[in-house]
Amino acid sequence: MDRALHEKPEMTNSRADFYARMATRNMTPLWEVLHTLLAEEPVTEATPHKWDYEECRPYIMESADIISAEEAERRVMVLENPTLEGRSCITEALYAGLQLIMPGEIAPAHRHSPAALRFIVEGTGAYTAIDGEKAYMEVGDLILTPSWQWHDHGHTGDVPVVWLDGLDIPLVRYLGPVFAQPYPEPEFPQGRPSGDNMFRYGANMLPVGAKFDTQNSPVFHYPYVKTREALENLSRSGDPDPRHGFKLEYINPVTGGPVMPTIGTHMQKLPAGFQGEVYQTTAAWVYSVAEGSGRTRIGDRVFDWKAKDTFVVPAWYPHSHEADGDAFLFSFTDQPVQQKLGLFREQANGSA
Repeated sequence: MDRALHEKPEMTNSRADFYARMATRNMTPLWEVLHTLLAEEPVTEATPHKWDYEECRPYIMESADIISAEEAERRVMVLENPTLEGRSCITEALYAGLQLIMPGEIAPAHRHSPAALRFIVEGTGAYTAIDGEKAYMEVGDLILTPSWQWHDHGHTGDVPVVWLDGLDIPLVRYLGPVFAQPYPEPEFPQGRPSGDNMFRYGANMLPVGAKFDTQNSPVFHYPYVKTREALENLSRSGDPDPRHGFKLEYINPVTGGPVMPTIGTHMQKLPAGFQGEVYQTTAAWVYSVAEGSGRTRIGDRVFDWKAKDTFVVPAWYPHSHEADGDAFLFSFTDQPVQQKLGLFREQANGSA
């Protein structure tokens, strides 16, 4: 006869008395909770969800009348997973939010131990400065603010700018080493000229004598125009992957690995009419639609999406993508930290 994994033992009076007495010494029996700690497959509290940008945008814009960027430190609407209410999480390990900056505003400089990224959703003319070097934003750009690097935001343009924030705050908070520090002066000093990080490190070449003591990419600005061009060229050179279409990972040019130790970032092109095979992974994925429209089946639910929408695929949910016309999807994931720990697993169509 088949036996369920870690069946909970029957409760008896003597066991209940024993458990109550041992609780006075801050001890508890493992066999009473083992079935909740170990399972035959991953169990996630997070659930699939989509944030329709057209529905979210009025609240984002109204926030500018409610609070200034400086007073809020960062004017962000957290994208909170419906089943993780009150925890500021989009998955158990990842955070996401939509941040707004208005013309003329400055979000003051600070730094923190959690790693962060910004994927630009709407507008132009704003910038993020990393150690004083400004990265000017265009829709579809990826900008990194790695762990413990000074960064601030400003806006010299004339339209609102919105971006998707992605951080590993829940993971770092769970592990413990959360630190944050405001810059002690009103303004951070000017750093290298804008674009210097790309000129030095973004051409598949490294300056002679360059040394690195971090796993973070020295490139922190990945313009969408170049990313899109790379995907278009790739799509002309072969057939799409049956699960992902044409998918590229943003990489650290020093290591060839992910741009930050705990967060991986990708952009993929789903060609017109693409119907992807089912994919399943222990990592969670947060998607932002750069262009196009389509749908993603996550478990037994189907989410229709269009440009600027955000949706989440929690860990171990089978999912597949479909595209109407050509579509471009940005995503970030906790896959790198799982790979470093030897925990990552993936399978397609139910087979490893």
